[in-house]
Amino acid sequence: MQTRLQIIFILTFLLQAWRPALAQTATPEQPDSRGILQRLADRAGQAKAKITSIGETVAGFAGAFYEDHIQPVAGSYVDWASNMRSSLWEKVQTAVDNYMPTKQ
Repeated sequence: MQTRLQIIFILTFLLQAWRPALAQTATPEQPDSRGILQRLADRAGQAKAKITSIGETVAGFAGAFYEDHIQPVAGSYVDWASNMRSSLWEKVQTAVDNYMPTKQ
């Protein structure tokens, strides 16, 4: 009999102690009530943002690679082509200026 009273007392005490603790716990969140299209739109926006940031990183890397490796080599060829065009144009202009049609 004594043991039963002790068990009942302990259970009553535990219930009294747990009641305030249960009242303080947060209520569980309600399930997401948004529609599937809205959730897909949100995920698409997140994916777009991630891809954009990756694209900006790749573009930055590509620009730095171009400036460090390609531009110094290509610059001399661009200068050469520009000089060739200028000299060719000068030759054409002098040929046109020096052209004298025959008089009849």
